[in-house]
Amino acid sequence: MGGYVLRRVAQAVLVLWGVSVLVFVLIHLVPGDPVRLALGTRFDPQTYHVLRQRSGLDQPLVVQYVDWVGHALRGDLGVSFRTGQSVTSTILARLPATLSLALASIVVAALVAVPLGLASALRPRKVVDHVATVVSQVGISVPEFWMGILLILVFGSYLDWLPVAGYVGLTDDPTGWVSHLVLPAITVGIVSGSILTRFVRSSVLESMGQDFTRTARAKGLYERVVIARHVVRSALVPVVTVTGVQLAYLLSGVVVVEVVFAWPGLGLLSLEAVQSRDYPVLQGAVLLFAVFFLLVNLVVDLLYATLDPRITYS
Repeated sequence: MGGYVLRRVAQAVLVLWGVSVLVFVLIHLVPGDPVRLALGTRFDPQTYHVLRQRSGLDQPLVVQYVDWVGHALRGDLGVSFRTGQSVTSTILARLPATLSLALASIVVAALVAVPLGLASALRPRKVVDHVATVVSQVGISVPEFWMGILLILVFGSYLDWLPVAGYVGLTDDPTGWVSHLVLPAITVGIVSGSILTRFVRSSVLESMGQDFTRTARAKGLYERVVIARHVVRSALVPVVTVTGVQLAYLLSGVVVVEVVFAWPGLGLLSLEAVQSRDYPVLQGAVLLFAVFFLLVNLVVDLLYATLDPRITYS
């Protein structure tokens, strides 16, 4: 397995290099001058030229890219054009909010998908199956912003049970952290859970039709033992794959939900960076998103051998 991990790490380095080149080129193709936008109504030609020189925007693109990559390899992602703060510290300040929302949402998704998907697969073409299908299709079809606004109206405005916006750190106020997290986590988790429900159902149905399931039943094992030890374990491989993709997507920030709930995560930070043409922040955020996807995919791939002993790494 060690050789496999080393190969994946080498591939990850190449992927990150490709992402860095692509995001750097695409960002600089977007119309707009970040220094001009940062100055706003305080525009002054002399100040403008000084700031462009200080930020390195007067250099050729190749020089800018090499300089950015060189600093990034040392952990320095540059300085924000908009705030003047370190990009690394800005991203790290937003990271706890993103991690909180992503992990809480994937828990909600699992709580929705596993019971619904199993019930639907174990009773195909029955009432439970039809109900689960309808519920999952509704969850997939309803836009996240609409669901978020609906939850705000019901639980925030009418019932006044939960706060409707903002974020509180876990170490600052655990109770406030939970109360602020509930509504955005449910909003994102329902959508992700609805997607996972369909995969759980199809994967369990496929496992129930395999030879090893029929062999286990022929041995006289109880149905619950067959389901738990053979069907579910085999069905987890594709489900874990999709769950990993969903988690990586959530770690990259759910922009719409973060805007609706004023959630200070990486998604909202990326949107602000796009609007202000803040190149360093956007480049750093996209690079971090790529790292998230690569790490999650590696962990998911390593879990395969644990879930299915037939899978080996050579």
